[in-house]
Formats: sequence, structure tokens, C-alpha cells
Amino acid sequence: MTDTPSTTSQAILGLLSLRSWSTYELAKQAQRSLEWFWPRAERKLYDEPKRLVAAGLASADREMTGARPRTVYSVTRKGRTALRRWLSEPPAAPTLEFEGMVKVFFADGGSLEQLRTTLVRVAETAEARRAQLWANVSENLGPDSAFPERQHLSTLGVRFHLDHEQLVADWARWALVQTEQWASTTDPAGWDPLRALD
Repeated sequence: MTDTPSTTSQAILGLLSLRSWSTYELAKQAQRSLEWFWPRAERKLYDEPKRLVAAGLASADREMTGARPRTVYSVTRKGRTALRRWLSEPPAAPTLEFEGMVKVFFADGGSLEQLRTTLVRVAETAEARRAQLWANVSENLGPDSAFPERQHLSTLGVRFHLDHEQLVADWARWALVQTEQWASTTDPAGWDPLRALD
């Protein structure tokens, strides 16, 4: 690991700063929280804790769960210092990974029906994700949440994601209305792009 841990490493250090976790528990916790804004952390969860241990930022202890061994990772003092230092740095600009938008951008390679189907699916997915977030609210923000002392921070994140999914759904529904008058994906039939941005 380089001297500067990656954002994924820092995200895992953040989880370890809450309590000790096995890799399986880290994966489950990442699904509940990090996947909404840093999904790559979950993909790297099985290698990253070992890297953190090698860098002295985490420790690993072998335990037995019944007859099965497991490794439990904990943050070290050096790891807490690295996390604190990282928290004082300015965040990188947000990036967007949105396959639906890529399909919209290249829709002139297909049919208007394909474009409109993509927009419907984008809206439906955003609405489903918003509903999923609301379902998770009681688990993460209720009196029986795993980390009640962190509810104020969780609320900031949940609000962002609720608003984001609503924005995506609203945009997709707006785009559907815009395409109603188009003759095809290559012929918008007199539709005025500048007026659409007003």
C-alpha cells in the first residue's frame, strides 16, 4: 500500500473505527451503507483489510465461531491517525457512473422506442431505490439502529440519496415528455433544445 491510503481504504478504516469486524461483517455493513455512495468498497473488501494490516493501519485477530475460524479486523492508532488526517483534506469532485445516461448520450445509434424504454427504466429504478432507502430508514435511523450515536450523520447521507434518486426519476420523466414530439432519435422534429433548458 502506498503512503496515502485510497478512498476505499479510508472507507474501510472508517468502518473499523466504529468497531471490529470480520470480512463478512464488513461486507454486510458496506451493503447497508457504503454501496449508496462508494460501491467499489464492497468489491475490494476481501483484499483491502489485509492491505491495511500490512500498512499497520489495522490489526487482524483469529477467532473461532463454533468450529469455524474467522479473522476479525480492528483499527490501530496509526489507522485512526490516517483517517483523521484524510478527513481534514478537501474531498475530490464527485463523479457520476450512470449507464442509463451513456445509453441516452448514444441513443442516436438506436430507435426512439429504445430511448424511451431506457428513460422509463431509469425512472423506475430511481423510484425503487428511493423506496428501498425509505425501507432502510427504520433500520439505520430508528431507536434500534446499530449505531444510534451516528444517526445525525446517517440522516445527512440518507437525505442526499433520497433527493438524488428523486432528481434522477424527475429528470427521466421530464426527458420522456421531451421525446414525445420527436420523430426519431436523429430527428427531434423542430424541438428546441435551448427552450427545453429554460
